[in-house]
Amino acid sequence: MGYQTKNIRNICLLGHGGSGKTSLAEALLKVTGMIDRQGKVVDGNTVSDYDAEEIKRQNSISATTMYAKYKDLKINIIDTPGFFDFVGEVYGALAAADAGVIVATAKDGLGVGGEKAWKYLSDRKMARMFFISKVDEENARYKRTFAELREKFGNNVCPMIAPIFDAESRCIGIVDLITREAFSYDAKGNFAECAPPADMAEELETLYAAVDEAIALAAEDLMEKWDAGIPFTEEEKIQGLRTGIRELSIFPVFTGSTITGLGVKSLLRAIGDLLPSPCDFAARHGMLNGEEVDIACDPAGETCALVYKTVSDQYGKFSFFKVLAGKVTPDMTLTNVRTGTAEKMNRIYVMQGKKSEEVTEIICGDIGAVGKLTDTKTGDSLCSPKRLVAAKGFRLPVSCYSQAITPKTEGQEDKISTGLSRLNEEDPSFTLALNPETAQLILSGQGDVHLDVLCAKLKGRYGVEVNLAPARVPYREKIRKKVRVQGRHKKQSGGAGQFGDVWVEFEPGDTEEMIFEEKIVGGSVPRNFFPAVEKGLRESCRYGVLAGFPVVFLKATLVDGSYHPVDSKEIAFTTAATLAYKAGLPDASPTLLEPIATLNVTVPDAFMGDVIGDINKRRGRVLGMNPAGDGDQVVEAEAPMAELSSYAIDLRSMTQGRGNFTLTFARYEEAPPHVQEKVIAEAKKAREEK
Repeated sequence: MGYQTKNIRNICLLGHGGSGKTSLAEALLKVTGMIDRQGKVVDGNTVSDYDAEEIKRQNSISATTMYAKYKDLKINIIDTPGFFDFVGEVYGALAAADAGVIVATAKDGLGVGGEKAWKYLSDRKMARMFFISKVDEENARYKRTFAELREKFGNNVCPMIAPIFDAESRCIGIVDLITREAFSYDAKGNFAECAPPADMAEELETLYAAVDEAIALAAEDLMEKWDAGIPFTEEEKIQGLRTGIRELSIFPVFTGSTITGLGVKSLLRAIGDLLPSPCDFAARHGMLNGEEVDIACDPAGETCALVYKTVSDQYGKFSFFKVLAGKVTPDMTLTNVRTGTAEKMNRIYVMQGKKSEEVTEIICGDIGAVGKLTDTKTGDSLCSPKRLVAAKGFRLPVSCYSQAITPKTEGQEDKISTGLSRLNEEDPSFTLALNPETAQLILSGQGDVHLDVLCAKLKGRYGVEVNLAPARVPYREKIRKKVRVQGRHKKQSGGAGQFGDVWVEFEPGDTEEMIFEEKIVGGSVPRNFFPAVEKGLRESCRYGVLAGFPVVFLKATLVDGSYHPVDSKEIAFTTAATLAYKAGLPDASPTLLEPIATLNVTVPDAFMGDVIGDINKRRGRVLGMNPAGDGDQVVEAEAPMAELSSYAIDLRSMTQGRGNFTLTFARYEEAPPHVQEKVIAEAKKAREEK
């Protein structure tokens, strides 16, 4: 059936890893008849987790798009990973969704992933609701989890479901606080409408009143009716809740079991009745000819679509997009605003996990996919040539954990680059770069699990096995005193020989780049050989005399020398300069410099002591602390980069995943003696092994 924009809901499921998001998506598909049999994560047969790595790890590692049909609505569901290494997938999903459902558990509570989900939605001013899962499992504590939500997010967190418990505290049913209907289920999983238990009467009256009060506070036109004690109709309740959710003054809480399906229908009805459609929002911002403009959700407007995800493998590429204006039809040609490339849409699809269903159009507000786009990446806008407006995209997380990557089999470096280039199309949250100083290929991502998954995909899809190792630190060397040395090169072999003779003064310089000067008196070295001397010195500076690192802050002055009218050549003076360098620098008090980074760590107040203590252990210096709001502090510090290779993992461990940081290079400083000894010894060992 065809849908109108007002009948589309785009939701993303968010929460901590293991909270039950994938199982909830499966339950929503089952209860709407989209699948005949509900899969399980442990069995590896869910619609959402279909990637080989997801099945092996029994965790979502990418955002998966599905859809359900409910009454006259189409509900697009994006299941997102709960582990922090895959937050880039969450950012993409939020760009396509219009609302979020945060999943917590009655056993483990909200979790750090749930707290972060709230922040993501708050930053984007998106509507949201909660679903407390696993309410029927042993040791479930629904009331404790609900109290945690209220404590963290305030009294606007409003219950929509009241669980029914038996004498042994097992959940045997629910009461829908909107419709005031009660349902129970037996050991065989059969549901039946029932009367609310008599011993819950007082509790239910309190909850009914709390819901009505929240509705009255959100909808001013109902406040007078509420003051007068006149009951709201079900239609008025839905309208009031819808207003409150849209204006972010009500955050409903549902509960149930994704295994038995308890409470799933109530959540489904709420998604349809309460959450906003794409046309309920103000226009999205975009850029047109360098000026900010609005992209109205207009089905009759010029087409504009945002690519929020890419799936790329050895068989091809699929681009997932949300239509922000107009519609997308097969064989339509759209322009990539970033590149100016014309992209033919060919066949278009809606996705049900890994299965694609070909359709004749994707309307405004809906989500679709297209294959074989030539020059389009995640975050790009595809538009009608008549109005090339770039939709406001989404930021990607900064890569904060780096390792050097090498093939297990020599000669497969090109395979690594090709495979990771393809993987980067679907996961732009990692980077790959060749460090010219250390000659290492550096893979940077969100954490060790992220890089481990990338390596597993390299092996599974492209047949290349790799090793990961800590990236070498790019140290520098400099001298601390002035020396004057001679470099003399004389070579005679039958015919014309080579002769070059220079005296060079080496001293500490003022700039990182080597400074070359000449103070020759009386023409002892002809001017035409000066460039050759400079060339020899600059080439020599690439390798220091302590551990082979580049030499910086060096001033070299050519002060004297001699030449031969026949045998002196440029190559001879280049070699002589090199000999002077090798002879002089060991006597000029050389020292090792280490790179220092500026560290900005955002952490909750409760973890400040641990974080500061850890920075001090890493030879760091805390420069200051600034409040960041919401109980967070930003610690500003400096620390040697050699001590920060595992900081992304260590900070996550110290702060239970609540901390994050940015790292930027600041400058070079002289390394302590014990560090210099270690680095020089390692360099010597590496040379011997070669």
